[in-house]
Amino acid sequence: MYTQTIDGCMAASVGAAGLAEETLNAWVRKAAPGLARLRQGHHDGSLPLVQLPERRDDIPMIEDRAEYHRERADTVVVLGTGGSSLGGQALYALADAGFGPSGDSPRLVFLDNVDPHTFDHLFRGLDLARTDFVAISKSGGTADTLAQAMICLEALLQGEDEADAAAHFTVITEPRRSPLSRLAQRYGMVALPHDPAVGGRFSALSLVGLLPAAIAGLDPANVRAGAEPVIADLLTGDRCPAAIGAAVQCALAKVRGSRASVLMPYSDRLATLGLWYCQLWAESLGKEGEGTLPVRAVGAVDQHSQLQLYLDGPRDKLFTLVQTPLAGTGRLMRTELAGDGGELAYLDHRSMGDLLDAMQRATAETLIANGCPTRVLTLDRVDEAGMGALMMHFMAETVIAADMLGVDPFDQPAVEQGKLLARRYMDAIAPRR
Repeated sequence: MYTQTIDGCMAASVGAAGLAEETLNAWVRKAAPGLARLRQGHHDGSLPLVQLPERRDDIPMIEDRAEYHRERADTVVVLGTGGSSLGGQALYALADAGFGPSGDSPRLVFLDNVDPHTFDHLFRGLDLARTDFVAISKSGGTADTLAQAMICLEALLQGEDEADAAAHFTVITEPRRSPLSRLAQRYGMVALPHDPAVGGRFSALSLVGLLPAAIAGLDPANVRAGAEPVIADLLTGDRCPAAIGAAVQCALAKVRGSRASVLMPYSDRLATLGLWYCQLWAESLGKEGEGTLPVRAVGAVDQHSQLQLYLDGPRDKLFTLVQTPLAGTGRLMRTELAGDGGELAYLDHRSMGDLLDAMQRATAETLIANGCPTRVLTLDRVDEAGMGALMMHFMAETVIAADMLGVDPFDQPAVEQGKLLARRYMDAIAPRR
């Protein structure tokens, strides 16, 4: 589904900011224990993450529940935050370019914050009778998601009885007793099981990401099918793309002082993937003084905002450009409309895709020419399978990088302090009736 080119990360291409061949090879060897962990997890089932691409047994359940919401609703509101939302958002971008979905699919709205202003405006614009909700929290105790779910349920209860209101909901949470599971049980909401062994930010290929995708009319089996070859590579070779990517990231951080990992896809449909990547990389690796700062950029938009810093600022970043098939796509430009006297000849009767393709190639070459380590991922096509491949690549790369840095990719201990303090502040507020 994709190829990875790291020539632009090597000293032969970018000079002092790049890696010597022997340095890269040494770090690829350091990736072996992380690869072994993934392989063992695949073999004995201890890491369901790496078995997900091969699974098909849960697809009928996902499709059945998706069809339930597709038949009932014009709008489906997905409640959740972090990994409970970002994977679904990234997949949904394949179906909705920002102007609403095509065909007869419902519009999906992802609410991943608890901003009162947003909820006030949400309810002003919704026909609640034709609106359904999917509430997602792995632990079932996430305060943000519980607040969202209770407020949305309360709005429904003002116009319907409990059974009818509950019919608007699907809950995804671990199959154990929790505030969210109790809410679902009390009102008779359908509750689907979140695998306790699949962390939220690694759950995009589970029903957490695939149910919203299926509601939007995407094919969940194709998402996983795109991820399957990534797993096949992990199981058969020590120099698989994910291991090499992790080695490049870690070597540049440790040997060349790289402090940021910039992900820059050249497709609006992959823009939200950058938000998903930022959580995956930051929350998995940012521990014990380790990790690099993930940065989301979008081509060609950020050529006009961030590229100046990238080219003329400090050489402390790794750039990953995701290039997509663009040449010859889109509508043609006719420069006579602008009264062109010849200075726009380079645009005349070329397609919009030709222009974006020229920009993605030019940016990669310019970054490398200016001594900026640059990796290029070339995606065969932007669809469910392509997205599944990219997601699985980055998840595997992250797990391997965590092993190389000596941190646990599956926990987030520093986050808990803020949650406890927020709970203390809430306890100090007198309830309002």
